[in-house]
Amino acid sequence: MHAVVLHTFGPAENLRYESVPDPEPGPGQVRIAVKAAGVHLIETTMRSGATGGMTPPLPELPAIFGGEVAGRVDQVGPGVDPSWIGRDVVTSYGRPGGYAELAVADVTSVHPITSAYETAVAMVVTGVTALQFLDVAKLTADDVVLVTSAAGGIGRLIVQYARGLGARVVGAAGGAAKVAAVRDLGADLAVDYDQPGWEETVARELGGRAVTALLDGVGGDRARAAFGLLADGGRYVTIGNASRQDFQPDPRTVEERGLTVTNALMLLLSEPNTRPDYEVRALAALADGTLTPAVQTFPLAEAAAAHAALESRRTTGKVVLIP
Repeated sequence: MHAVVLHTFGPAENLRYESVPDPEPGPGQVRIAVKAAGVHLIETTMRSGATGGMTPPLPELPAIFGGEVAGRVDQVGPGVDPSWIGRDVVTSYGRPGGYAELAVADVTSVHPITSAYETAVAMVVTGVTALQFLDVAKLTADDVVLVTSAAGGIGRLIVQYARGLGARVVGAAGGAAKVAAVRDLGADLAVDYDQPGWEETVARELGGRAVTALLDGVGGDRARAAFGLLADGGRYVTIGNASRQDFQPDPRTVEERGLTVTNALMLLLSEPNTRPDYEVRALAALADGTLTPAVQTFPLAEAAAAHAALESRRTTGKVVLIP
């Protein structure tokens, strides 16, 4: 089979498309003919060789990244019901090996699907994260919600969900194309946070109302500017740092203004046993049309280009590799 292999940590071009032996399913496992493999931002950090912070331990090289795949079961290991063969499934099994034409997963980690492979693989991780984020944020119809990185995979789902609640939604993204995408999602206001003074535009357009819930996935200066729009008693929930720039609210300001600050990612990592339930919820939301992820696909052979585009924030929605 073909797979994308990393032999040396470094830039995106170090990802090589090459032939490798087919994997074989072990006891309790299935083998999946991969139709879609999700790409996660953290994988670009690991590929570079960076360590520290929230970055997982680096893999031994050579390595094949990819912990989320959708496809069709073509073989089962010992102890697995043969009726799985031929079924369309998705998994976020968490082990490497998804950037390939074939991948193995524990049968207990796979979910049968009827939706498109690309959207299923987007929801099984990005959709799960969005739902976890939203459960922490506890949005209501009375909220004025500001979503940063609103054109990203998680951001788009949050905009959809908040609009469905009836909340007033402000979506901030970088560049005209992404702003247009956020506007098409139904955001009441879509702004370009690459433009100086964007936060003043938001304040003016809100006409005296202040943001009650800030859901931030970008960090850095954009998060700092967005934080300044929060009303007293507002909630600041963060789950990502796409800019790779730090922003920590001043504890004194938080206390004086009665703000709530939650690092949702840290909270969710402390509750790993809830993940399977969230996967079921996310796939159900996809099936019934409650949430629809945006997907940007790249051929598996162009995984290096996918990583480069994701790192430079030139993607919209979930990045997915297609073998």
